[in-house]
Amino acid sequence: MLGLFMVSMAGGMFETTFNNYVNDTFSLSASARGRLEFPREMPGFLTAVMAGMLFFLPETRIAAAAAAAIGLGTLGLAAMGGDWGWMLVWVTLWSAGAHLIMPVRSSISMDLADPNRKGRRLGQIAGFMTVAGIAGCTFVWLGMKHWHAGYRLIFTVGGVCALSGAVFFWRMRMPGSHIQRPKFLWDNRYWLYYVLAFLFGARKQIFITFGPWLLVQVFHQPAFIFAQLWIAASVLGMLFQPALGRAIDRFGERAVLVADSILVFLVCAGYGLAHLVPDGRMALWILYACFVGDQLLFGVNMARDTYLARIAVKPEHIAPTLSLGITINHAVSMSIPALGGFAWMRYGHPSVFAGAACLALTMLAFSSLVRPRAR
Repeated sequence: MLGLFMVSMAGGMFETTFNNYVNDTFSLSASARGRLEFPREMPGFLTAVMAGMLFFLPETRIAAAAAAAIGLGTLGLAAMGGDWGWMLVWVTLWSAGAHLIMPVRSSISMDLADPNRKGRRLGQIAGFMTVAGIAGCTFVWLGMKHWHAGYRLIFTVGGVCALSGAVFFWRMRMPGSHIQRPKFLWDNRYWLYYVLAFLFGARKQIFITFGPWLLVQVFHQPAFIFAQLWIAASVLGMLFQPALGRAIDRFGERAVLVADSILVFLVCAGYGLAHLVPDGRMALWILYACFVGDQLLFGVNMARDTYLARIAVKPEHIAPTLSLGITINHAVSMSIPALGGFAWMRYGHPSVFAGAACLALTMLAFSSLVRPRAR
């Protein structure tokens, strides 16, 4: 738990500052910002390969290696982030750790849960991680608004936190963490999970890249505003994530995923149409609500994880299939931002979110195919 706390705190610091950092340091256009996602998301595409190469390690040790990569990448940005080439190197290292820890974190959490309460356990873990995110965002908010801290200090503290998390993961002992896992697994019986992972990757990357970029480029919001928005999302997440876990256990994954698709469509409408609101302040509040709402909806990914755990033929299929799911969603994550950046430059930012709305409707169609739980 301490390992997750420290890594999540580091993530809160990084995610709230990265868009402002690249904008202030390199003055990127929307098209260049979209292309930056290719090297940033490449490690996500290789998650299944990385996890397969480490198949002989217990999952807690894989988590330690991932946390160490996050820490070293963040410290590298603090030391040499002003150079474009070195920035790409350190961001790629950070991304490798951040993506490698995702399936391991979910797998460890579900291993610690009762068979019929996996959703609740994931919700509890997610709620705990939001507390850590609040701590990281609060440091950014206070540091950049009141203490005049720069990006170097923020990244240094974040890197130290992640390395501390690596130490905690390394010392963690968990029954079953030495289970033999396949190096790589593709099973046609999990086809719907693969499709949902693909669609989530497309939807996720549009909002991760262009939601904050809209606030930075069009509405000129500073970094501490993003820290405040992350804090708001994290505070709400402390209530929302556990409730979401209980909803998955009670109503099933299909109901939750269908509701998520509808809400994502509404978020797309808010992002794409807010600029038409005559009152600029009201438009900003609509965008703030979309940002916070979208952050909360990312938690619905746990429904896809519990769906996989429910349909898995063997327990040892879960971790490699989660890793493959991340690889699949990053196959589209690498290309969508470049396409979105082109659409933004040529047709304006509403076109990007119109495309995201179409993805939301596609998500709705496939989510309705999820087999309901037996009563």
